[in-house]
Amino acid sequence: MRLSLHSDYALRILMALAAAGRQMSVDEIAGQYGISRNHLAKVAQRLQALGYVNAQRGRGGGLTLAKAPRDVIAGTLVRQFEKLDGLVECMDAATSTCPVRGGCGLQGALGGALGAFLIHLDGYTLADLVPQPARFRDLLGVP
Repeated sequence: MRLSLHSDYALRILMALAAAGRQMSVDEIAGQYGISRNHLAKVAQRLQALGYVNAQRGRGGGLTLAKAPRDVIAGTLVRQFEKLDGLVECMDAATSTCPVRGGCGLQGALGGALGAFLIHLDGYTLADLVPQPARFRDLLGVP
């Protein structure tokens, strides 16, 4: 399983903000990670809509965390950014065309693995993902 770029970028934005402890622009975050500003901006909009960040537009604007890092649960964020009902086609009852649906154990095995993955992520907060903000800033080259 691989997380989508949207989940990856959402985590990166939040981690950069948590480490910096200050307002940062989308351009600044994109430059530090060497990733697309346009994709990052779309993810930032979604993070704002979900209440993870505050955004100030215009000159001198940028993003700040809307929640304390200890209150941001990694598993919750991933659930909000990923389509998790489709690891395999038979997991979506509305669209499944599998001829052996209900007669094999694949759906249960993958569903259990996905559940364990999410439960594991539920044990991590944003604060856990950035345990040493100063080191994180140094690695990104953040002043």
